Amino acid sequence: MLIAAGSMAAAPASPAQKELPPKIHAEVKRLAAQGDSLAEAGKYPEAIPIYWKAWDLLPEPKQNWDAALWILAAVGDANFHNKDYTACRDNLSVAMHTPGATANPFLHLRLGQCQFELRNMDRAADELARAYLPEGKAIFKDDDPKYLAFIKSKLKPPPAGWPAGW
Repeated sequence: MLIAAGSMAAAPASPAQKELPPKIHAEVKRLAAQGDSLAEAGKYPEAIPIYWKAWDLLPEPKQNWDAALWILAAVGDANFHNKDYTACRDNLSVAMHTPGATANPFLHLRLGQCQFELRNMDRAADELARAYLPEGKAIFKDDDPKYLAFIKSKLKPPPAGWPAGW
């Protein structure tokens, strides 16, 4: 699952930063679309440097821009699919310091999966719960069922049981 470049809103991260300058915005979107095309074709190692080129265009502080969230999410997702779980964990950990990140279940899903693969089971449970509780099992539908089974084994069901979809 990739974060679409067209969904980027250059909303302010601080009062002084309103929007990316139009030329930067256009080039970041172009590079992200190129990276997404490569990733969708399964060419994750080729997509990653394209995403980093988009990242390099962000003005400092880079993490203050909304674009930082979806660029780092795309890099982390490509790392995950490329089975580079350490890079995925590291990039998504940085992404968690961007606007809107902590409320993004997809980021928690991928970060939890990377933690799981790295055998950091307490961190995996925490992150996967942050994906599971707002989204239910639907967020796990395209991934190995082991992640859903793991988080369900760690959470105590509500007294009436899990609602439909959970």
